[in-house]
Amino acid sequence: MTPQELAEACAAALYATDTATRSLGITIGGVAPGRATAWMTVTGSMLNGHAIGHGGYVFLLADTAFAFACNTYDRVTVAAGADVSFLEPARPGDELTATAVERSRRGRSGLYDVTVSRADGTVLAEFRGRSRSSTSPILGAGG
Repeated sequence: MTPQELAEACAAALYATDTATRSLGITIGGVAPGRATAWMTVTGSMLNGHAIGHGGYVFLLADTAFAFACNTYDRVTVAAGADVSFLEPARPGDELTATAVERSRRGRSGLYDVTVSRADGTVLAEFRGRSRSSTSPILGAGG
């Protein structure tokens, strides 16, 4: 299996069991080793008391892209920590894109940057995630 095929197989396996991602209508694409893109539309149920997108949902979208990017190597990988900077508010109906890119991977630790933007290119948030990998495969012994 090529690295690209492995990344796509890992993403498909994760998406199939990721109830949170699927229930929010988040889609995954642009998967490659150390990379992933996630899309979501801001709905009325995602608004906070100021009638703007709740930051938790923006964080969740970024975290989802991060999760799919760091799980492209057939090793169960989880977040060790993350930070987000909110730059612009999300609005009802906004189609958001979170693009995750691996910056560094050494041993079992990784560092990933995720940019969340609107369809018009406006950057809403910048997220930095730190990952930790286990020795367990995502795809099982045949992965």
